[in-house]
Amino acid sequence: MEARRYQDLARFGGTARGGAAWRAQLWWLFQAIFVLPTPQYMFAWRRFALVLFGAKIGKRVLIRPGVRVTYPWNLTMGDYVWIGDNVHLYSVAEISIGSHSCVSQESYLCAGTHDYRDVTFAFVSTPINIGEECWVAARSFIGPGVKIGDAAVVGAGSVVMTSVDRETIVAGNPAKFVGRRGRDTLAARSF
Repeated sequence: MEARRYQDLARFGGTARGGAAWRAQLWWLFQAIFVLPTPQYMFAWRRFALVLFGAKIGKRVLIRPGVRVTYPWNLTMGDYVWIGDNVHLYSVAEISIGSHSCVSQESYLCAGTHDYRDVTFAFVSTPINIGEECWVAARSFIGPGVKIGDAAVVGAGSVVMTSVDRETIVAGNPAKFVGRRGRDTLAARSF
């Protein structure tokens, strides 16, 4: 058999969980049966379920139906955070979301990747930090290690692979600067 030059998945070492494998399996089963299919109004139940499995959640957080969290023990949310329908929080490293921030529908926060330069396809996990008063608009992708500064806006469908300064508006794939956040900024109203 020929040796693999770029990617030998037989040599892959696994992913980081930040907890025991049985705990992850229990959460995934619990989430599938008792959390994902809940009706819209059951915000308190979804908060309780995440806290039960180790998430740190502030007051009056609204988590909409269909939100998937890979490892709740790696999740921290401030007060009055909104998480939209079908958001995926791939929390293989810490994901923190500051108070009064909104992550809109079908966005994907991805705290893990692979080192494509390593033939073992090594898993790499790096925390994501969303500041306070931020808006990550619908269907956005936030990559590993990204920091979104306070009051920043990420336009719908954006792919963010580098950190975003505070009070900045970014949009596109890859996300680029489109303006500054302010009451009279036209770009701030277009998302």
